[in-house]
Amino acid sequence: MCGILGVVSIEPQLHREWLTNGRDRMLHRGPDDSGEWWSDCGRIGFAHRRLSILELSSLGKQPMQFTRGEQTFTLIFNGEIYNYLDLKKELEDRGHHFQSNSDTEVLLASYAEWGVECLSRLNGMFAFALYDESNQKILLARDRAGEKPLFYIKRENELLFASELKALLKNPQLPRKVDLQALDCFLMIGYVPGNQCILEGYQKLPAGHALEFDLSKNSIRTWAYWQLPEPQLETSWSDTDLLDELESLLEDSVRRQLIADVPVGVLLSGGVDSSLVTAMATRASNDVQTFSVGFPGHGSFDETPHARLIANHFGTKHTELMAEPVTVDVIELLARQYDEPMVDTSMIPTYLVTKLIREHCTVALGGDGGDELFGGYGHHQNLLKMQTKTAAVPVGLRRLFSIAAQSVLPVGFKGRNYLTSLDMNLSKDLPLIRMHFDHKTRRSLLQHVGPMATPSTSSETIKSYIQANTDIVDRAARFDFKSYLSDQALVKVDRASMLNSLEVRAPLLDYRIIEFAFSKVPSDLKTTLSGRKILLKKLTERILPPEFDRQRKQGFSIPLSDWFTSGPFRSYFLDVLTQKECVFDQKTIGKLIKEQDRGYGNGERLFALMQFEIWRNTYQINV
Repeated sequence: MCGILGVVSIEPQLHREWLTNGRDRMLHRGPDDSGEWWSDCGRIGFAHRRLSILELSSLGKQPMQFTRGEQTFTLIFNGEIYNYLDLKKELEDRGHHFQSNSDTEVLLASYAEWGVECLSRLNGMFAFALYDESNQKILLARDRAGEKPLFYIKRENELLFASELKALLKNPQLPRKVDLQALDCFLMIGYVPGNQCILEGYQKLPAGHALEFDLSKNSIRTWAYWQLPEPQLETSWSDTDLLDELESLLEDSVRRQLIADVPVGVLLSGGVDSSLVTAMATRASNDVQTFSVGFPGHGSFDETPHARLIANHFGTKHTELMAEPVTVDVIELLARQYDEPMVDTSMIPTYLVTKLIREHCTVALGGDGGDELFGGYGHHQNLLKMQTKTAAVPVGLRRLFSIAAQSVLPVGFKGRNYLTSLDMNLSKDLPLIRMHFDHKTRRSLLQHVGPMATPSTSSETIKSYIQANTDIVDRAARFDFKSYLSDQALVKVDRASMLNSLEVRAPLLDYRIIEFAFSKVPSDLKTTLSGRKILLKKLTERILPPEFDRQRKQGFSIPLSDWFTSGPFRSYFLDVLTQKECVFDQKTIGKLIKEQDRGYGNGERLFALMQFEIWRNTYQINV
C-alpha cells in the first residue's frame, strides 16, 4: 500500500522540486520508504511513498524497473495483487525470472508478457502507472471496485497524476478552482461521482478503467477493461448451489488476502460481513488476530459484545480497544485529508478505529462491499416497498403528492425525499431517496457564486449509473456499487486508514465475488419486503454460532444531532458556516440551522457544508 505521483510531458521538465514535495505530502500513505525516478530525456518523473507489506527488503523498492530483452518498463504501484503467486508461477513457466518476492515485480512481468490485457488477469486492489519506454506510452489503471484512488489532470503538453489530490496541488502551476458541476453533484448526493473532480480541469480515473497516454502523439485514450456482468436470468441455481459457491469464493478470497510479510488482523465489528470474514480467516490460519472498538459514552454504538461472541466461538486472539473522544481537531484533520469534501460522518469513527488498530498491525481485513453486493441497505428495502405500495396509485395522483411535498415540506423533514420521488416510473428509474439538497436548495445556497448547473445536468450524471432493464433492487445495488461504493464508501476507508498508515483489505470485493453477486444471485435472495442480505445471512446460519444476531444492522455513526444542540461542536460549526468568507448563502444556512433546532434532520447537510468550507480554506480553492 503506497502513494504514487507522476508527470509525463512531451517536453523536458525544468522544475522538478514539486514532485518531491508532492510525494512527501503523502507521507502517511508510505512512511517506510520513498523513491523518485526521472527518465533520461527528462520528460517522465515518477515518485513513490512506500508502506512495506510484501518483500520488506530493498528489492521491493519503487519506482521499480523491469527489463525484457531490449524493452524496459518502469512502474509505481499502489495496492496489492492477491493472485500474484499464481501469476508468478505462470510467468516462470513462460521463461521469466524474478529477483524478489514482490507483487510489483510480478505486475511488471505481467505487462511485459501480455500488455494491457494483463489487467483482466489481476485480482486485487490497485492504482498504478507504468512507462513502456519502447512504445513511448504510459498506462494508468485502477482496480475494478475502486478501492485505490487515482486523480489526474491533462494539460496541453503533459499529464500529471497522483493517489491524492493534495499531492498534485504541490505543483504551483496547477489551477485551484472549484468545478461548479461537481459541486452541484456533491451537494445533491454527498460526493463527487465518476470521473468528475471537485476541481476544474482535474479528473478521477473511474474504477475498472485504464488510461493510455501516447507521448509520440500527445494523445489520451481511456476505456473500461471490466464492467459488471448482466444478470443470468435464464439460468436457475438452487440456494444450496449458491451458498456452496459463495462459501468457496469467500474462503479463497480471505486466504489470499491474509498473505503479507507484516502482522495482519481482522476488523471485527460483530456484524454479518466482518463475522464471515473472521470465520474464513480461521480456516486459513490458526493464529488470527481480531479487533473490535468501543466508543465510551455512546453505548448504543458499542458492538464489542457481538464481536466478542464471534471471537470466542472461533478462538481468535481478540483485542478490544476503546476509541478516544472526538474533538474538533479530528474534524479539521479529516477535512484536510479528504481530497474532495464528502458527506459521510462515519469517516470519524473509521479514522479512530484504524488509528487504534495500526498500533497492533499493518494490514486489516474488513467487511466492505457486503451491503452493495448482497442488498444490505435499508433504502434497498424502502425502494421495494415504495414500488409495491404505489403500484395501484395513478401517476397523476402520485405527481400531485410529489409537487405538494416539494412545495410544503422543508429540507430535513423525515420522508421528504420519499414523497418527492412518488412521481417517478419505478419500473425503470431509481429515486434518489438519499439526496441531501434538492435543486432549489442548491441554487439558493450558491446564489452568490455564479452560473449553476441546470436541474437536469446533475440528474443526468447520476442517471448514467442506472441500469433501466433490471428490477428495482438490482438497479439500486448496481448504482450503489458503481457510484456510492467507489466514490464514497471506499474513499472514506482509504483516506481514513491511510492517514494512519494502515492497509485495509476487503475480501468481499474480490472480483469473482462481485461477478457472482451480480450475475447469479437473484434479487429475492438479496432484499425482499421482509428481509435484507438474505443469501449472506443464510451463509451465517451455516457457519456462525446459532446465538449470533443476524437481524442487527448497525454501521459506524456519531451522535450528530446532539453535536448541533450545544457545546463546542455547535459553536465550531456555526463559526465555520457563518464566517464572512463562507461561499454559501447565509440566509439559507440560517434556515437550515433553525430547522435543525426544530428537530428536522439537517445534521449531515450542515456537516457537508462545513467540510467543504474547511477544505476550501485549507487548500485556498477559488470558487
